[in-house]
Amino acid sequence: MGQHQTRRPAALVVTGGKDAGAHHGLAGAVNRIGRRPGSEILLDDVSVSRSHAVVVRNGRRVLLRDTGSLNGTFVNRKRVDESVLEPGDEIQVGTYKLVYSPSPAS
Repeated sequence: MGQHQTRRPAALVVTGGKDAGAHHGLAGAVNRIGRRPGSEILLDDVSVSRSHAVVVRNGRRVLLRDTGSLNGTFVNRKRVDESVLEPGDEIQVGTYKLVYSPSPAS
């Protein structure tokens, strides 16, 4: 059955912290990350700000932007205000670790 697969959007996959293994699709142009109900990527832990960060898709480019979080947003262990995401980048938001997985090509 492997040849006919449904195309999945780019995603952030939780690799560490609560909810390890969870898959958060980046279907919209803007995906909010935080504890606030209604966030596209809801991370329910006190180490995560209510409005922590945002992922913005612009064509093939995917940008991660911190939105004034208390504990900061990290990409590959470096604190960032803004970063263009590359496949396999590790993002840390509070106690959560997530890996950026682009949409499969085909």
